[in-house]
Amino acid sequence: MPDLADDLALALRLADAADAQSSARFRAADLRIETKPDRTPVTDGDKAVERAIRDILAVERPDDAILGEEFGGAREPGRQWIVDPIDGTTNFLRGQPVWGTLVALAVDGVPVVGVASAPALGRRWWGATGEGAWAASLPAGDPQPIRVSGVRRLEDAFISYNAIQGWDDAGWLEPLLALTRASWRSRALGDFWAYMLLAEGQLDVVGEHDLKVYDLAALVPIVQEAGGTFSSLTGEPGPWEGTALATNGVLHDEVLRILGSRDPASHSSPSAR
Repeated sequence: MPDLADDLALALRLADAADAQSSARFRAADLRIETKPDRTPVTDGDKAVERAIRDILAVERPDDAILGEEFGGAREPGRQWIVDPIDGTTNFLRGQPVWGTLVALAVDGVPVVGVASAPALGRRWWGATGEGAWAASLPAGDPQPIRVSGVRRLEDAFISYNAIQGWDDAGWLEPLLALTRASWRSRALGDFWAYMLLAEGQLDVVGEHDLKVYDLAALVPIVQEAGGTFSSLTGEPGPWEGTALATNGVLHDEVLRILGSRDPASHSSPSAR
């Protein structure tokens, strides 16, 4: 049975392979784009990245389960790799640099290893339970430990909420507005990047709706090992609930209170039901 250090080393090699595939297709003139049944876009780059990761895992960890955005899988007990080949596909296909590959290892549903690699940003982040959280410049920068901010008051906090449409569609627009009014600054920074900025201490609160487990699993160990707290918007731990709230830890309970997230149904508007 491999230990977490071995699993983390493998996850970093998976990210290397992913970056080679995705970088070759980024801003390619012949990039192929399709629409999936859920009406979200997928490119040939997404598929190539996930195939590359699955091929390596088939050799290196043949007994482990895999759940990936493009080629499927379901939650499994024991060891399971969870992969988002290109988080931020819309940015990727529009030629914007905020996208990356997310690779996680979960044990009985709990993420214990996470890597987020963003070659177009020239940055990679990773963490594993008990191993700390780290970041490095790509292609070969020295790893540096990262840590969440020490901001203790919400009125001093910098928050990101990703996309206002997601909050509005879920009937949470008023709680979001209450949170932004209580904070110092707010921005709609999207996808994995906001969580990594939080892990590096550049944001203090990140919240988001309408998520899949592969959007989040890799982010959990990084945020937690950087000293932060990660839950759903209703306070449940882990990446399986379809929403996310990441904070520097100090502010988590206060944000949950302001969002009223212990009873989200109380925020539903008639149009959202």
